[in-house]
Amino acid sequence: MAGERKLVVEVTSARGLMPKDGEGSSNAYCVLDYGHQRKRTRVMPKDLDPAWNEKFEFLIVDPSMPGDLEINVQNERKSGTGRRSSFLGRVVVPVSFMPGAPGDVRWYPLQKRGLFSNIKGDLGLRIWHMMESPPPPPPPPPQPKEEKEEKQLEETKEEKKEETKGIENKLEPERKKEIKEEKKMETKEETKEEQKKLVQEVAKEVPKETPKEAPKEAEKGGGGGGENAGAVTRELGAGVVREKGWVDGGGERIRQIRRIVKADQQPEFHRPTPRTLPDTDFTVKETNPDLGKAVDLKTHFDLVEQMTYLFVRVVKARDLLAKDANGKSDPYVRLTVGAVKTQSKIIRGELNPEWNQVFAVGRDKIHGGTLELTVWDADKESADDFLGGLMFDLHEVPQRKPPESPLPPQWYRLEAKNGKGRVRGDILIAIWWGTQADEAFPDAWQSDTGGPYFRSKVYLSPRLWYLRVTIIEAQDLVPFDKGRLPEPYVKVRVAPYQTLRTQFAQVRSASPFWHEDLMFVVSEPFDDLLHILVEDRNGGKEDILGQVRIPLHSIESRIDGRPVATRWYILEKEPGKGGGFLGRIHLRLCFDGGYHVMDESSNYLSSTRPSAKRLWRPCLGVLELGIHGANNLLPMKATKDSRGSTDAYCVAKYGQKWIRTRTIFESFNPRWNEQYTWEVDDPCTVLTVGVFDNRHTFNLMTPDKSTGAKDLPIGKVRIRLSTLESDRVYTNAYPLLVVTPHGVKKMGELELAVRLSCASTLNLMQAYLQPQLPRMHYFYPLDAKQLETLRVAAMNIVALRLMRSEPPLRQEIVQFMLDTEAERWSMRRSKANYFRIMGVLNGVMAVMNWFSDICSWKSPVTTVLVHILLLILVWYPELLLPTMFLYMFLIGAWNYRFRSRTPPFMDAKLSQGEHIGDLDELEEEFNVVPASRAQEVLKRRYERLRGVAGRIQNALGELATMGERLHALLTWRDPRATAIFISFCLVTAIILYVTPFQVVAVLLGVYILRHPRFRDPLPALPMNFFKRLPSQSDRIL
Repeated sequence: MAGERKLVVEVTSARGLMPKDGEGSSNAYCVLDYGHQRKRTRVMPKDLDPAWNEKFEFLIVDPSMPGDLEINVQNERKSGTGRRSSFLGRVVVPVSFMPGAPGDVRWYPLQKRGLFSNIKGDLGLRIWHMMESPPPPPPPPPQPKEEKEEKQLEETKEEKKEETKGIENKLEPERKKEIKEEKKMETKEETKEEQKKLVQEVAKEVPKETPKEAPKEAEKGGGGGGENAGAVTRELGAGVVREKGWVDGGGERIRQIRRIVKADQQPEFHRPTPRTLPDTDFTVKETNPDLGKAVDLKTHFDLVEQMTYLFVRVVKARDLLAKDANGKSDPYVRLTVGAVKTQSKIIRGELNPEWNQVFAVGRDKIHGGTLELTVWDADKESADDFLGGLMFDLHEVPQRKPPESPLPPQWYRLEAKNGKGRVRGDILIAIWWGTQADEAFPDAWQSDTGGPYFRSKVYLSPRLWYLRVTIIEAQDLVPFDKGRLPEPYVKVRVAPYQTLRTQFAQVRSASPFWHEDLMFVVSEPFDDLLHILVEDRNGGKEDILGQVRIPLHSIESRIDGRPVATRWYILEKEPGKGGGFLGRIHLRLCFDGGYHVMDESSNYLSSTRPSAKRLWRPCLGVLELGIHGANNLLPMKATKDSRGSTDAYCVAKYGQKWIRTRTIFESFNPRWNEQYTWEVDDPCTVLTVGVFDNRHTFNLMTPDKSTGAKDLPIGKVRIRLSTLESDRVYTNAYPLLVVTPHGVKKMGELELAVRLSCASTLNLMQAYLQPQLPRMHYFYPLDAKQLETLRVAAMNIVALRLMRSEPPLRQEIVQFMLDTEAERWSMRRSKANYFRIMGVLNGVMAVMNWFSDICSWKSPVTTVLVHILLLILVWYPELLLPTMFLYMFLIGAWNYRFRSRTPPFMDAKLSQGEHIGDLDELEEEFNVVPASRAQEVLKRRYERLRGVAGRIQNALGELATMGERLHALLTWRDPRATAIFISFCLVTAIILYVTPFQVVAVLLGVYILRHPRFRDPLPALPMNFFKRLPSQSDRIL
């Protein structure tokens, strides 16, 4: 007979539950339902993170269709009418995908029961199925008349005793190993009474084959196991019950027996699927770096850890030996410190060369106690000639920390190898131990970076302006075909890549009229030209009737909405070559300096300053950022030994200032320890920090010509300054998350230190009362579509300008930092925005649920207090607003204890990236426009989008129906309904005219808060009347 298949469910714990008892906590328990089988855990009182650690078994009736397991988390609360429960969330788990052996604890997010349920938190479960062996057949009934059978029973008992002893002897080596592990995990001791209770529970589970003396020996505590017995805990999820802290004695025998019983249940590690990602990897971790030791006075570089370097400044040499035939030499300097070898630049044809170079070698790269400095003559056809050298003991090198004055260089006489050979000349050098705060460090050759293209650098975005071109009219246009009236329009071009055109003139004429505004983005200095063309649509071709080019530096600027003088411009066939008269065009041109030109999304602006500098607000404080390093980065490119490597660097952007750290070669845990500062003029702005892999490190001297590959993003962090406390240092490790076609992936962690310092707290708070954007955005607003077009143009200008720097900040970096793909359609982002809306409505739903509980008298004491409050507010209405604001003050003061201790970070759960239902939704984000996928895939995506749009359409239809029903009350679309409503209004007006307001308010409040026994389960009369009103939905085809 085959064994029964069972489902084993271990409910370990829950976290972050919603408080439902009215005191900021919950009395949580779980109800498990599977196949008409219901079981329940114990109640954990006053705990939002309860731990049950209970195991349940369910019989699987039909293994071919196992169905789903449903677990409801409830809150037990006691009221005057008895015990009642409120809903905390539920989890529905398909049983068919469960493993055949226990694995790791898996966290399931609690789901809502309805659309407006107020639910949060996760439930930790371990679920697996097992096959239970069939029970042995019952032995035949004994025959007391025959003495042989009695002897056989006694022999079988003795054989079973010997078998248990043999099994115990076999498990003796394993028991010793477990004793060592259990001693490490001991935490505290329990009393003798708790130990005896647990021993009794163990004795009940011992099978019949085991001797009955074992539990008795355990209760006696033989071998001193009574007083020294430690805490006994059960680890049911692994399938083996382990007792921690038991010493040799009776307890050891019980542990062996329990191991025999559970020996067939072996743990199996859970393999995470790409759709389910662990929660703990996506949280911010607090770090404790050793700050402020890079300098003596903590004025700068006090937010980073100290990094020690050996600095060697090679200034010049004199009277070197001539090694070339022309009586000259091509000298250069070689430096060797342990495994680090480098050299200076070569000075051609010089016996008194000047290098003026600084070399910085990290202490972690130095293996040894000497520095070897040699001078060589570079030869192209033969080996380089030795010109002299020096050896320095690193233990005698002085140490320097800013702000100490730099060490002056000294002359040293060059020496020959081993005292032999002809050598002459002196070299001027300086050697000292320093830190990354040294003034010479930014321009020095660095052992962990290499050439100058990979050093740290500060960039400045160009100042951007809006150019407003108003096309008013044109006169005396000359078409190509003399016998027809032209159909003109105007096309305007501004570099780079900005082209706009007007509409066709309403009346076909040689003197058309448009009066249209066209907006462009330009940058300082204004070196480009404004190109205006007047074109005529002649059938299927476009004829250029005339054009004009205007230098941008000749255009007037303004800071407000005052009108600018217009001007007529003569049209030419080709600018600068003259020709016949082709007409003229009337224009108004100006730079609008009162706007802030956005090059990033309005949701996370880093600056709100207008283009005109005289409109800038004074500085409110200073933002300081310390970039410590990254941890556990993933390999980004393959190497010859197939290990992979990462050449990481950081880019931070705030306002017009961009910074780029040095590139650390071939390190998965790079340490930068660089500090930067920005001036802050608005506290409600965002700092963006990104980490990238440098793909141009194949040739250190000319990386731009080595390959056309693009630098790959590793992750990005945004920090909103308004969430930071003033003058507090935040040191945290932020997860670096990227979205891939297979889900959200953690690429590593970034350690940062952030501090916001303000000169005046009053001025900082006053900024919250001022408009975020300049005044021109409110007096002369731009529409959303136009702003998005201008933002893309501004981003392209910034990217092109930064690419012209040395070393360049590449276009893919600027696009990733400015988040240029934020407007692209994404099912994942749509879901995230939906849940954001539901999160906003959770507060309103909570108030409605609370009021519903008051009306249903779930807590009579609270309902009576609400009645008293109603009477007070009705008789003293002047207390209504003070009570409301006092209540909000108390809520805010109470929530101060639960404020966030860390800055915000990129949240994978909020972004709907932890649990992906269909991976095609993520792949859709990475498709180019137009899409290049197969027709079946595009059809499936289209059908999915239609389903989402259909639900949105129905929701909008319901809102429209409610509004139309309200409108139908007085429009006589339903004559009887309107007659009933206006009659009700007349009677109500008369009653309210003769009845005091306080009496009406009290009666209405008492009616709404009446006891449930006085309530009718049917809908109220006003609701019945409202739902019968007509709407326009029945008129839609």
